[in-house]
Amino acid sequence: MLDRVAEFIARHRMFEPGQRVGVAVSGGADSVFLLHALRELGFPLSVIHIEHGIRGAASIADAEFVAQLASNLGHPFHIRQADVPAIDGNLEEAARNVRQEFYAELIASGAVDRVATGHTRSDQAETVLYRILRGSGLTGLSGILPVTREGLVRPLQDLGRSEIEAWLCERGIAWREDETNRDPAYARNRLRHKILPLLRESFNPQLDSALANLATLAQDEEAYWDAELCHHLPTPNPGPQVIAVTELANVPPALARRRVRQAVALVTGNHRSIEFAHIERVLEMARSNEGSDRFQAPGLDIFRSFDWIRIAPPGFGRRPECNFELSLEVPGSVELPGSGTRITLQVLEKAAAALYQPAAPGPCATVVNELDWQRFGGGRGAPSLELRNWRPGDQYRRIGQSKAEKIKFFFQEARIPLWERRIWPIITHNETIVWSRRFGAAAEFATGPETRSVLQIAETGHELSNRSEPLQRPSC
Repeated sequence: MLDRVAEFIARHRMFEPGQRVGVAVSGGADSVFLLHALRELGFPLSVIHIEHGIRGAASIADAEFVAQLASNLGHPFHIRQADVPAIDGNLEEAARNVRQEFYAELIASGAVDRVATGHTRSDQAETVLYRILRGSGLTGLSGILPVTREGLVRPLQDLGRSEIEAWLCERGIAWREDETNRDPAYARNRLRHKILPLLRESFNPQLDSALANLATLAQDEEAYWDAELCHHLPTPNPGPQVIAVTELANVPPALARRRVRQAVALVTGNHRSIEFAHIERVLEMARSNEGSDRFQAPGLDIFRSFDWIRIAPPGFGRRPECNFELSLEVPGSVELPGSGTRITLQVLEKAAAALYQPAAPGPCATVVNELDWQRFGGGRGAPSLELRNWRPGDQYRRIGQSKAEKIKFFFQEARIPLWERRIWPIITHNETIVWSRRFGAAAEFATGPETRSVLQIAETGHELSNRSEPLQRPSC
């Protein structure tokens, strides 16, 4: 059995040479075996235990048992005591969060480099079947991962619970039984003691291996698709995501679904609240001929405007920083509140301004517009310039137009998403609009043949944060 553990560890590259391994030992058979197995395989170990405060005296007795085991074997002992029943919410989830936080602290502090847990093939089978019954997708069918990004490893996933207990009995090694593991109030226990035995007897004696193999297939699929998404997209930043409609409507559904799931995870930090129906609703929104749509999912506000879909937390569009008024100095620069966009103003002689060539279009391209500096008084004194966000009713006359028109009309013509308009930058002079993002200079302040000095406006960093380019259809 130890050879199988060693082979599984090597196959999944669980440890680098010399890494210190913290073994999470509850006192049960699986974790006790894990401790002895890794010890015999020669890894430098310490013992980790969490006393959750759930089972009263029995829980305290488990902690004492594990502490004595660590002492007898001569390994450092790390314990975390918590009052999990006092934490609001689901008891099992609260206990899991306490464990994860403790493991992360130990890794971050350098006390250990990896944390090994005693999850077996039997645990994997139970997890996969439970998720199938709840309607999981492929990500959920991956079950318990052998190695996680957080530094958790599961070396026993090639072993069944019964053979572990037999190994311990042969060697006279004691372990603790948790009486709650037989409580039918827990769904996991009903699966373990009733449903899985019935399925093994009635359908497949090797059901545990079949379910574990399904998890392995799903893990490989997930790894492939993660790499595929990275190949098609630059790495998006966490936070609200904006996706081109074509990115979802013009690619295979499998790719589109994963793109939506990726966006949800970047907004909420996980996929737990999102269901199949929510994903399909987003794809339906993308395929629709209607340019406007919106719905709420748990922890999400999903909004289509023209050719874009925004996935954001509820209330994101009502941020107070949407409204701003900032005085501008020339020369000088200012950053728009709540964004990475910077507006820079400088005065150049016309010959020098003509040498400037704007960058090629694309994300974070530099956008330049020019105004006639003499129209602001020829540089005599500082003109009263203000940068503010667009307001309903704003209008001005663009170059080439005979009369002023509302900027809202320009938005519609350019298919600017509704959420982007709230923070759309406008520059005014004595409350008269002289410049707008994308739509350029007001005709009354534009440069002409007689212009000698140019007020140059440069906008850098714009192109909606986390807005992605359309995915390309993968070649066969």
